[in-house]
Amino acid sequence: MKILETERLTLREVMDDDAGFVLDLLNQPSFKKFIGDRGVRTVEQAREYIETRFTNSYRDNGFGLYLINMRADETPIGLCGFVRRDALTDPDVGFALLPQYEKNGYAYESAVAIMQYGRETLGLPRVLAITTVDNDRSGKLLKKIGFAFDREIEIGDEVLRLFSCKL
Repeated sequence: MKILETERLTLREVMDDDAGFVLDLLNQPSFKKFIGDRGVRTVEQAREYIETRFTNSYRDNGFGLYLINMRADETPIGLCGFVRRDALTDPDVGFALLPQYEKNGYAYESAVAIMQYGRETLGLPRVLAITTVDNDRSGKLLKKIGFAFDREIEIGDEVLRLFSCKL
């Protein structure tokens, strides 16, 4: 199901057929370093991850992380959307791209569009974001789309930077 389109991108729900892409993205060194190792090592584990994380979030929350496709040829390049975490009071925005698609403005383009979707379609009053303390690139992007650094927080045994944005 398509969620939105931008000039160059389409965001849609992640489906079972996307398991190969999800497996690739989740095992990128940058994903593991800045987002975390999800322990997904096979296509079958990726399918299970899609069901338990993405599909359940769409059903339970009315939103989730969405697959970013290039509009021109439907090549999957990343994920962008909202996550509901027990440790946070509001949904948080997340984004991740395959390394070969970074530094082309795609993360910015998809994040701006998803924030507009959160405000206009979902009616979210406020969105949070978290990054590792050493993920300066994501922090800069968050500030560029209207987030402000709030404080450092602990989730589990990890210290993270918390950002917030009123919609």
